[in-house]
Amino acid sequence: MKSLPQSLVDKLAERSRNNSLRVLGCEHTMADFCSNDYLGFSASRLIFDGAHKYLLQNNIVHNGATGSRLISGNHGLYTITERYLAAFHNIDSALVFNSGYDANVGFFSCVPQKGDVVLYDEYIHASIRDGIRLSNASAYKFAHNNIEVLTEALKRHRERSLEAEVFIVTESVFSMDGDSPNLPALVLLCAEYNCRLVVDEAHALGVFGNKGEGMVQQLGLQDKVFARIVTFGKGLGCHGAAVLGSAGLKRYLTNYARSFIYTTGLPPHSLATILTAYNYLEQCVEERNKLKHIISFFKSEIERLELKSFIDSSSAIHCMVISGNENVKIISSVLQEKGFGVKAILSPTVPQGQERLRFCLHSFNTQEQITQMLELLSSSLPSS
Repeated sequence: MKSLPQSLVDKLAERSRNNSLRVLGCEHTMADFCSNDYLGFSASRLIFDGAHKYLLQNNIVHNGATGSRLISGNHGLYTITERYLAAFHNIDSALVFNSGYDANVGFFSCVPQKGDVVLYDEYIHASIRDGIRLSNASAYKFAHNNIEVLTEALKRHRERSLEAEVFIVTESVFSMDGDSPNLPALVLLCAEYNCRLVVDEAHALGVFGNKGEGMVQQLGLQDKVFARIVTFGKGLGCHGAAVLGSAGLKRYLTNYARSFIYTTGLPPHSLATILTAYNYLEQCVEERNKLKHIISFFKSEIERLELKSFIDSSSAIHCMVISGNENVKIISSVLQEKGFGVKAILSPTVPQGQERLRFCLHSFNTQEQITQMLELLSSSLPSS
């Protein structure tokens, strides 16, 4: 077997020198402050047994989809699941993809056309960036959550063309900051400049809304948004994703989204789990309230301990900026040694100088854990 090309060896060596080399970790038994399992659904016995029961009751005995959805893999559970999702999210149609990455790459690579313009928040997820790169549209980033900068960009593009389709792309909860944009202001801006708003709701599903529907529905903006992307590997604790939009958008993606067309579909068990998790989400008021209380308590402890450099957030994600890969890794190691599963987010995942500790909060975290962890954090920080 041939060795790795030297150019690739050199790139790995550079990562090592910068303290940014990624390695696969092991399953840990620490208090969970790093996973996206906000409501604890991934380990729910009720959801696990419920999905199995659903398959047995409907005499579904298949381990795989057998092919792409356009050939042999579009089993009946897809229709049931997509209709349920559309009703739950108060939208015309839903199209299930194998993952959030597939949904974003599929959507953004084929919907914006040559001559169109995509204006995207500088902190959008890598999967959205990858999809935009594969499209033929012109794309420009704007300063994070900055309505004024975006407005100026829109004015410039509308001066050049009143007919071009313009897509504004953001997330309702940003994965590496935990903060949110001013969605009502973005909706008004899209109406004024005749743009289409696309919102990734990956980290809002299960956390925001009367039934965990996400932030767009919590604000009553679902009729003002061109497309939403919801993913099931976070608050829902399972796997897969869906693009929510009009029936016409669903038809278009079915015909042109390559990450949908050229892949084997999800197995029936995955869809049964999605359905069961959504049904449980509607009923689990107690778990969602627990998460809200934990988020509120976490923020109050930050204030009590006078911990600085936290990014303001009302979501389940809270980040403390600690500049430098080496510095943030040292602090995360201290927390992990004491049993707190907090991960350091390094550059180049975030911009250099914006390295951070990322705290993901869950309904199953306790106030005692949070107090102990943040007091340890406070005592471990270098004195200013």
